Amino acid sequence: MTPLVSRRDFLKTTAAASALAFPAVLKSQPAGTPSPLNRLNVAIIGAGGRGGAALEGTKDENIVAICDVDAARADAGLKNFKERFPAEAARHEGAARFDDYRKMFDQLGNKIDAVTISTPDHTHFPAALAAMKLGKNVYVEKPLAHTVWEARELRRIAREQKVITQMGNQGHAGEGCRLLKEWVDAGILGDVREVVSWTNRPFYPPWREPIGSFNPPDHSKFLPVVPKTLNWDAWLGTASAREYDPAYLPWKWRGWWDFGTGAFGDVACHIMDGAYWALNLGAPTSVEAMSTGASKVACPLASIVTNHFPARGSMPAVKYTWSDGGILPPLPQELELGRDLPSEAGTLLFGSKATVLCSFYYDSVRIIPEVKMREIGPSLPPKTIPRVKDGPFAEWILGCKGGPKPGSNFDYSGPFTEAVLLANVAIRSRRRIEWDAAAMKVTNLAEANQFITKEYRPGWL
Repeated sequence: MTPLVSRRDFLKTTAAASALAFPAVLKSQPAGTPSPLNRLNVAIIGAGGRGGAALEGTKDENIVAICDVDAARADAGLKNFKERFPAEAARHEGAARFDDYRKMFDQLGNKIDAVTISTPDHTHFPAALAAMKLGKNVYVEKPLAHTVWEARELRRIAREQKVITQMGNQGHAGEGCRLLKEWVDAGILGDVREVVSWTNRPFYPPWREPIGSFNPPDHSKFLPVVPKTLNWDAWLGTASAREYDPAYLPWKWRGWWDFGTGAFGDVACHIMDGAYWALNLGAPTSVEAMSTGASKVACPLASIVTNHFPARGSMPAVKYTWSDGGILPPLPQELELGRDLPSEAGTLLFGSKATVLCSFYYDSVRIIPEVKMREIGPSLPPKTIPRVKDGPFAEWILGCKGGPKPGSNFDYSGPFTEAVLLANVAIRSRRRIEWDAAAMKVTNLAEANQFITKEYRPGWL
């Protein structure tokens, strides 16, 4: 597809501009057991919400900077961190505070080794790109990006800059994902031709007020007041300029296309992860979707998405069906009478030899019915995939210090995110789309390609 002019100009000039604007960067510490003399200098972008996990995950390193567009939410996150980890919080009290990551990199670019990004979806890409262009290792919460193009570009830049990367789909570092992959690789399931996943997300009905609903009729005189603690311009980031409206934030942004990626972008990177990895699915060749509640500006309240993945080597083609909004799939024949599917979320893999039921984060991975699980148990394969100690942040930090490459690095999570975000292209197009991954193009519906990328507000990319 033809890139937008603003993006093309950006890509031509970013490297040169970065070299002029920012000082030289520190290299990652050498490999070894973390100690007071072997700590990464970490910058936290987004300290409220999921940023609390970033604070906890990097607490044993040197947190040198904390950036959040909303000082009040950052203060709340830091207060919670201090209450839970008083000693570590005391050690990080000298961290510099910012409300714009661009200013942070301007002032501390040569004092940062690694960056965590826990912001709304639309700002993952610009923040990660700025960090990686400076040679920083990055941990980015899921979904990795806001569009397919962004996911592809982040993978390319990570390779180019040779930085250590990780997407925050934490279940990928868990036991269940590894068990499932070992079972698939050993042929326990046989040929898997169908997978279904589901979730009760989104929680939009109580979240998503209409834009402007907080304004009286004469809103020209009574616009909502931007909280004093919020840098509204920085919160908008790459999105087009508009008046502040509390219908967008602090967590309501997930329901708006300009900022979020809907239920699919919110949790598919968790729920689909184990099956996607175990089956080595790659890119779908076509995607079709049904949804309700979606509009040009708003994400759907419920959807059913069907992905068609081609054969891979000796593995057959896979039909992967996703449903959200509390739409549950039919009960499989293998499930015992009186037993139900988990209502929050889950995944079923239907193999020619066995069917597996997985929980939200793959904490539970079981062959059904349970009697068959007990029968097959003694013949299950040995554990051959290395296990992750202490979770995804620890895995990433170890990688930054010369250890193994993190499992959800951008070479894996980039293509995975592309596959996830293609569902939104199908939802917004309201047509079945045929996908050419090599060309990064929808081949049967030209107008769908507008959703592969987006425009960026000047000054933010």
